[in-house]
Amino acid sequence: MSEQLLFLDREAVLTCLAHVDVCAETARVLRRHAEGRVALPPEGYLPWTNGEGAYCRSLAMLGAVEDDDGPALRGIKIINAATSNPSHGRERAAGLAMLFDPDTARPRVLAEAGWLSATRTAAYTMVSLRHLGPEQWDAATFIGCGMLARVHVGLLVATFPRTTRVHLHDTDPRRAEDLAGWIRERHPHVTVRVEPGARQAVAAAPVVVTTTTADRGYLPAAWLTPGTFVAHVSLADLLPDAFLTAQAVFVDDVALVADNPRRVLGRMMREGQITDSVPKDRAHGHDPTGRPLDGTLGQVLIGERPAVRPTGSHVISNPFGMAVLDVGLLGAVYEAAVRRGLGRTLTLY
Repeated sequence: MSEQLLFLDREAVLTCLAHVDVCAETARVLRRHAEGRVALPPEGYLPWTNGEGAYCRSLAMLGAVEDDDGPALRGIKIINAATSNPSHGRERAAGLAMLFDPDTARPRVLAEAGWLSATRTAAYTMVSLRHLGPEQWDAATFIGCGMLARVHVGLLVATFPRTTRVHLHDTDPRRAEDLAGWIRERHPHVTVRVEPGARQAVAAAPVVVTTTTADRGYLPAAWLTPGTFVAHVSLADLLPDAFLTAQAVFVDDVALVADNPRRVLGRMMREGQITDSVPKDRAHGHDPTGRPLDGTLGQVLIGERPAVRPTGSHVISNPFGMAVLDVGLLGAVYEAAVRRGLGRTLTLY
């Protein structure tokens, strides 16, 4: 008996995503997560340094999401990255995602995961902005202007059509100018300004999104105007005092963030400067008396924790990136592909 699976390249993924409400799907899975209806095993992490001395890594992220109408979605995302890729005209990260057949456990669909992963991340930002962002805003700043920022901008303008201004900054001015040109071409009603420095960019808008590859912090609390919402998407842009003085800090999964010392918030949690809002173990020898987290975005969505919008200070959304969001989104993409006859059938044997 031969076995086959459906392969979706980027073009097919993009076509399917146009028929999926990615924010609604992301919110659905976040609610499932808050209700304890997902499986989220520890990720596999393999780091190395390439011939240019650049940091590289491979992540293998498994997840399962319960469904009211059928068997749980189960799958994996393998996403690899090299920090030297952008200098060669390549996207920093790329990979593959799979869903598994619930009965045979065989792969059912294989999809290009770079754009899917970026869309998942951007959708999380949009959901967090919808529930935790300022009451009134019309401008956003993006620090880091690669592919992830581009996906964010496209979804931002579609989700919040009242956006009139976008401010950009990148350590490579060419990337910022390239993104600015793309925005002007695709969204001519949006005014775009490339800022000469990160501080000017942060001060220019009440919504700040960090989509960089920075591994050292540079953004202090003093740069953040009261009333600012920060989507801290990347690893380490914010300095510790930004978290300690925040009006509220929300994450996607407490354990995932705490277990990752490469993230500034993970380090702070291990050191006891930031704690969950419930008593934690003392496995690392720290007395859990630091600033408590305000909860997860999923807890906000199900009403278990109150939403906090920035007023007298700033609010931080700091996701780790959960595989269950990729699995849920790929499930919706797969359904769209089947309905429209998209993709190529691959014969395994």
